[in-house]
Amino acid sequence: MGYRNLEECIVDLEKHGHLIRIREEVDPDLEMASIHLKVYEAGGPAILFEKVKGSRYRAVSNLFGTVERSKFIFRDTWDSSQDVIALRSNPMKALKQPFNYIGTGLAARRALPLKKTGGLPADFEEISISELPQIKCWPMDGGAFVTLPQVYSEDPDKPGIMNSNLGMYRIQLSGNEYEVDKEVGVHYQIHRGIGIHQAHAVKRGEPLKVSVFIGGPPAHTLSAVMPLPEGLPEMTFAGLLAGRHFRYSYVDGYCISSDADFVITGEIYPDETKPEGPFGDHLGYYSLVHPFPVMRVHKVYAKRGAIYPFTVVGRPPQEDTAFGELIHELTGGAVKSEVPGVKEVHAVDASGVHPLLLAIGSERYTPYQKLKQPAEILTIANRILGTGQLSLAKYLFITAEEDQPVSTHDIAGFLAYVLQRIDLRRDIHFQTNTTIDTLDYSGTGINSGSKVIFAAVGEPKRSLCTEVPDALDNAQNFGPAALVMPGVVALQAPAFTDYAAAEAEIGRLAADIAQQGPLTGCPMIVLCDDSRFLSASLSNFLWATFTRSNPSHDIHGVNSRIQHKHWSCDNVIIDARMKPHSAPPLLPDPAVEERVQRMFAPGGSLSALKR
Repeated sequence: MGYRNLEECIVDLEKHGHLIRIREEVDPDLEMASIHLKVYEAGGPAILFEKVKGSRYRAVSNLFGTVERSKFIFRDTWDSSQDVIALRSNPMKALKQPFNYIGTGLAARRALPLKKTGGLPADFEEISISELPQIKCWPMDGGAFVTLPQVYSEDPDKPGIMNSNLGMYRIQLSGNEYEVDKEVGVHYQIHRGIGIHQAHAVKRGEPLKVSVFIGGPPAHTLSAVMPLPEGLPEMTFAGLLAGRHFRYSYVDGYCISSDADFVITGEIYPDETKPEGPFGDHLGYYSLVHPFPVMRVHKVYAKRGAIYPFTVVGRPPQEDTAFGELIHELTGGAVKSEVPGVKEVHAVDASGVHPLLLAIGSERYTPYQKLKQPAEILTIANRILGTGQLSLAKYLFITAEEDQPVSTHDIAGFLAYVLQRIDLRRDIHFQTNTTIDTLDYSGTGINSGSKVIFAAVGEPKRSLCTEVPDALDNAQNFGPAALVMPGVVALQAPAFTDYAAAEAEIGRLAADIAQQGPLTGCPMIVLCDDSRFLSASLSNFLWATFTRSNPSHDIHGVNSRIQHKHWSCDNVIIDARMKPHSAPPLLPDPAVEERVQRMFAPGGSLSALKR
């Protein structure tokens, strides 16, 4: 069965060689994060920090650092959890094959939350916010943050655990204008369940009661990030994946997880916000200071011997990449049920997840027509962009698998497949002035930007270039140019100043290219600050191109035109330069980097790791 608490998981990981202890004191101000990043990069084990400067509590990170270790943690409950999710997506399976799902029914019984009587668990004590490990991950962070929180709320209109929401919304513990030990920041983004609960509380003129659980069985942490099928609450999934009931009680009207290591309780009042951030985030840039809800702290509790779990996010891949892979494996079939006709959807981690989606659909509307063009896949694309967190996507490349096999997980191959087949005069579709990811600063404001669909089916329309065309190699005031992959060229450009200047200079570039003749083999040109960097690897191309561009503002074209509101071109030009409104990229502190080298030197706690 699964673990009853975080301590059991740590003991088990250490027993099987998946965890290392650091016994010397480490500073939570940047040092712990720096060590974590280096261990993760080396493919190393989970890390237990036994002495955290300024706190009496131990801390653990990199628990989910590899998919293999994550699956080891959930080895006893993984298959039954997949079965239950599959049943939620297709309950007819149980009706057609009842004897195949007896074990699933038993697993589902353990998933039901179990309410405990007696109030606060006997092994809990009351503490203050400042007693928690004050972990700061990046130099410009606004303070210490909880990076693996399980934020619990209930619907004020329908209270109770079966109408609750558990989400991973970062919690700022210190800094900015927060009153020490009395207030914390709650950063939740659009399309999150807690927002619905707060909206209901505001309508009632009431504060929203919130509990923040930290630690407990690893299943509880993973449950907070799971995009579950409708009707399967996170608390039931937490019990399912843990192999035992989620145990809870109420104290002063707040839900308390009996198995958490720490619990912060408090209230969010209507229209009460304070500046939150900056925070080094998973796109590889800082999310900046914005007003977000502030939680007035009621009480904070710690279990006897509590351990504080944390992670560090930054330019992918990081530990949360493993989260994404686990989620895809557990719920990959759910999107097929939600969006008829879809075969695959891949949110590309290297691009920061939401900026780039790749999808394969079906094209069944007109099988009798010889000339193929996107039809059903456009319907599917709109459905994808209206589904849950997939609606935060900015770029969507979609095709229909026909004679040639194609996979969204072969990213270079998939993009080449689309670029060979796309009709640039017909198959590019924009959505403007809409919502994008809160953490994406390429748009026109927080949560605001645009989307674009690149759709392609049928036979190849072009052979993709395998070297830089002369027209780009000799582009006036631009260069050097470098081939990223077949059909895609990175072209270094002068520093971006403003959109008026960009329109003029890209207009001149497009005119020069058009004058030299068609570049049929080069459907995509990416303007960038450093063509060597962007073309050095596929991950550099995916990260820089799709996190630094807003389709409506930054997609241009050779021989571009608008006819009956539809934009088209002969060659797409994406302006992926850093803009004045871009968030700064995450860079480590050199002094801290030098200090933590002691851990990896001969005789240091981590000297055995190969870096």
